[in-house]
Amino acid sequence: MKFAVTFGRMHPRLWVEAAEAADRLGFESAWLPEHLVLPMAMSGSPHAGATHPPVPPTTQLFDPASYLSFIAARTTSLRLGTYVYLLGLRHPFVTARAFATLDWVSGGRAVIGAGAGWLQEEWRALGIDPATRGARLNEAIVVCRRLWTEATVANEGPCFPFPEVAFEPKPVQQPIPILIGGESAPALRRAGHLGDGWIGMSHTPASAAAAVAVIRGHREGAGRLDEPFEVTVGGDCTSQDDVAAWAEAGVDRVIVSPWRRTAEVLDAMAAFSARFIPGGEAGAEGSEPGSGFPSSGAL
Repeated sequence: MKFAVTFGRMHPRLWVEAAEAADRLGFESAWLPEHLVLPMAMSGSPHAGATHPPVPPTTQLFDPASYLSFIAARTTSLRLGTYVYLLGLRHPFVTARAFATLDWVSGGRAVIGAGAGWLQEEWRALGIDPATRGARLNEAIVVCRRLWTEATVANEGPCFPFPEVAFEPKPVQQPIPILIGGESAPALRRAGHLGDGWIGMSHTPASAAAAVAVIRGHREGAGRLDEPFEVTVGGDCTSQDDVAAWAEAGVDRVIVSPWRRTAEVLDAMAAFSARFIPGGEAGAEGSEPGSGFPSSGAL
């Protein structure tokens, strides 16, 4: 089982120190929530069954690829992901360039959690019809993967048409994994048909298992059962029985937040690592952060 942390459950002033600690303590990855803008009037929630927005419009927001690139220079093995990125809100050129850069400077540690988004007012603030969220996301995923892997690319899709272009450099990973976020039926179907995995918000092993079963059905229908697929969820882990339950549910990675407030984060991470991550601290001793850039021969 892989264990990860999210920056969304701590104050931004601690993000760098927490990332360095996560790297040292053996956490596999760290995940940054993302919005481009938060309108003053908001409705809805990304959490199943909830009706109110989980964040105020004054929440501090940062460009995820830029901030994670900074984190990459301060860590050595920690994978760096978004939880989740509104890929369809931008032109694929913007996303592909930003995350190819992150993948380069991190030495191949970028992961994209991408979703259609729950906050319709955010889309309207940018002058985009929120009813087009799914179609824009689907097309953007395909275009990004092509930009990352093909010599030249042209696209005739309805959302992002463009003539033939080149896109260099390619990312270290071929391609960067895209995990589909969301709890709705369209999101689970998208994960099965287009995703390299699925990323869910707040789950129990039982709720995760139900979603995994639905996604598996979509993967089977798309003829993708033989392709790699990774399941990531946010949830609690307080015992070895919990670890076994998550594994039985088909979960590969659990994003944990074993603290109640920012002042507890570092101690809680250390305690969690000591209990659930064998050799976490020892495994990172003697390593030094670096840029992770490929050698000059790759240029």
